[in-house]
Amino acid sequence: MTLHTILGDLVSVNHRLTRVAAHAAVNPESPAVWRTLSALRESGSIRLGELAVRSRVSQPTATKLVSHLELRGWATRLSDPLDARVSQTVITPAGEAALLGWRDEIATALLPMFADLPAADIAVLERALWILRDRVDRSDPVGLAAPIAELGGER
Repeated sequence: MTLHTILGDLVSVNHRLTRVAAHAAVNPESPAVWRTLSALRESGSIRLGELAVRSRVSQPTATKLVSHLELRGWATRLSDPLDARVSQTVITPAGEAALLGWRDEIATALLPMFADLPAADIAVLERALWILRDRVDRSDPVGLAAPIAELGGER
């Protein structure tokens, strides 16, 4: 198998794994909520337009998402120190806890699928995780790709 084929298959399998995890976890929140919280966690404070790009949604959708997150107490808007006409959004400690809870929920939901793996295969997955994280971090220093396939694990 070529590296090109492996990378294409890896992305495809990751998307499938994300769907299986979301279905198994049975969480009522939209995947866009988790992507947005992940983007906020990665970026710190961020303007709405940039958040929309990182969350892969339109700006009106990002506005709705941030309003939803504010109602949940998971995000808050702050005055932009460089431009008083706009605001920046930040994740709150409650949002951080919700995101970590979601990650735990999906990992727990997936655990039975992987529980019978031998230690050598778990080591391969761990090594693959570090390789992928390193490559994504190097090629995406501003964190645009991080929320796209956000499933779990610490960054």
